[in-house]
Amino acid sequence: MKKKIAVIGSGFSGLSAAAYLAKAGNDVHVFEKHDHPGGRARQFTTEQGYVFDMGPSWYWMPDIIEGFFADFGYETADFFEMISLNPQFEMIFSNEKIDVPESLGELKIVFEQIEKGAASQLEKFMQSAKFKYEVGMQDFVNKPCHNWAEFISPKIAKSALKLDLFTNFRTYVARYFKSDKLRTLMEFPVIFLGASPKNIPALYSLMNYGGYALGTHYPLGGFYQLVLAMKKIAEKQGASFHFNKTVERINTQTDKVKSLTIDSKNYEFDVVVASSDYHHTETLLDREYRNYDETYWEKKTFAPSSLIFYLGVNETIPNLKHHTLFFENDLDEHIDCIYKEKKWPEKPLFYACCPSKTDKNVAPLGKENLFLLMPSAIGINDEEVVREKYLTEMLSRIEKHTGMRDLQSTIEYKKSYCVSDFMSDYNAYGGNAYGLANTLGQTAVLKPKISNKKLKNLFYTGQLTVPGPGVPPSIISGKIVANEINKIKN
Repeated sequence: MKKKIAVIGSGFSGLSAAAYLAKAGNDVHVFEKHDHPGGRARQFTTEQGYVFDMGPSWYWMPDIIEGFFADFGYETADFFEMISLNPQFEMIFSNEKIDVPESLGELKIVFEQIEKGAASQLEKFMQSAKFKYEVGMQDFVNKPCHNWAEFISPKIAKSALKLDLFTNFRTYVARYFKSDKLRTLMEFPVIFLGASPKNIPALYSLMNYGGYALGTHYPLGGFYQLVLAMKKIAEKQGASFHFNKTVERINTQTDKVKSLTIDSKNYEFDVVVASSDYHHTETLLDREYRNYDETYWEKKTFAPSSLIFYLGVNETIPNLKHHTLFFENDLDEHIDCIYKEKKWPEKPLFYACCPSKTDKNVAPLGKENLFLLMPSAIGINDEEVVREKYLTEMLSRIEKHTGMRDLQSTIEYKKSYCVSDFMSDYNAYGGNAYGLANTLGQTAVLKPKISNKKLKNLFYTGQLTVPGPGVPPSIISGKIVANEINKIKN
């Protein structure tokens, strides 16, 4: 039976849910508070001609993204051109730098040069990571996670020990490598999951396979090309998009959502999907209809926020790759500032993305598009003087690495983005950038539920519910919710 469905928010999970719901024949309407789609993956262009992706920049797990397009009879190549980066990225240490090559075979050579025997250890690690990836990304992440019974199957039971669900990632990596640098290199991908490697299950070595083995890619025109392609697919299925529309209230009647209040007017729907921040969505409901109270959210471990700078540089920057990780300082010190001490780090790590090294369309000729990101604690003071202090430090370290002088004087465009901006733009709880951390106590069934417990027709999708943070998981999240709604008979 055709349903009239509202999707709140047009981030990746909202775009995905809208596409799958519309494909099933529903009348789907997406409401977005901003003037264009994408959520955290929005894009903006400056007067000087710089084009900045605002959020995601690591195109990993290409097979998962390709799977979305295949479900609608397309390939990513139908919408944008993909570049495989070589090197995938560069990691800067205090006394050395490591390039991660495109080829896994070449990466083995790099590992062997750093630590004798590490090439064969990397082979073993990746074989196990591939198994976890194939089981995890096929059998685990597609579950709606209503209860643990969903995970009772001969295949999963047989695989349980090999999945290393109860070993922490740091201990797991240490079984394979002795070198601190190699351990840091292998631990880096799980930082995207929002917690210390000490608190992330070893299952997530699948991230290493999804990144290092399958490669790091870049869509020409920027990550936003994925947003535009997904929107186009949703529209081809019949979904309608409504921009500059803020949902102000979710109105209920007995055990169902009756309507949404948008711009002071009420619009009735059969089903509502919230791709907006989970906690914020619940504040639009009367208290008795919320899945969780404030205490619940206060006890949760959130992924970090981020201090981001979008910089337009009027010179080319030598010796800088598309992706560069500045890890000259101690990883644990920075992580402890985020999770334990909840303060700004004294010796931060940070990430630099310079897409103009690959894409001539994102910066004027002879100039660079520079995106800097430093993970930070949520809920901390991010006043301008603090932001500028860290910009000065990051630029200083880039100068040391590249040999440039006075990089500050070459900046002709500058925009910062941090905790308070995540809160105002996305209603993000505490100003988090990535959702809930994928700790063992916040995995699968232990994540916030995708369906409202008291309202039959309200569902939640995105990085605060299953499967978790990241672009591919968010796309999967939208599909999971759409499948649940498409099962509803009336």
